[in-house]
Amino acid sequence: MDDDMLLALYWGRSESAIRETDKKYGGYCFSIAINILQSHEDAEECVNDTYRIAWDTIPPQRPANFRAYLGKITRNLSLNKYKEQRRKKRGGDNMALIYSELEECIPSTSNVEKEYEASLVIGAINSFLLSLDSESRIVFVRRYWYADSIQAIATRLQMSESKVKSMLFRTRNKLRAYLQKEGVSI
Repeated sequence: MDDDMLLALYWGRSESAIRETDKKYGGYCFSIAINILQSHEDAEECVNDTYRIAWDTIPPQRPANFRAYLGKITRNLSLNKYKEQRRKKRGGDNMALIYSELEECIPSTSNVEKEYEASLVIGAINSFLLSLDSESRIVFVRRYWYADSIQAIATRLQMSESKVKSMLFRTRNKLRAYLQKEGVSI
């Protein structure tokens, strides 16, 4: 079933909309959630919450890219759940490692006090990503958007883990330089 048909089910308030969404995008949403949360139960909960939010927001919204819309909802829910769990137990984990890798090149949210400034940072990062070659962009997005492990990226793209680490290191350095050039304080 294509996305237009899925969206029509939501607009028609058909209960099959969620079932069909799960068939088409369940694995995609689950992989985002499990990479962030590292818990099968919590990942399933976030995926179910994603479907609930999609049901509540369509209509009135009609996302142009339904897959990205669901992915963003899942990622935000998973990150919120991760932060909540992290507050409860202060321990090391996958997302802490990912955030620590990026903290030298992306300003913290406490430094970006206004939404306007945050949108400038987002725009600069998006422009930077468009300037990368395809392979570097895929590695960067797999690591920092989908929260894939180094090993998973290496396996998926058929390269060594050391190559993935090296690419990420170089890309973070390029991002830092790009953001400084664009006037984003780090």
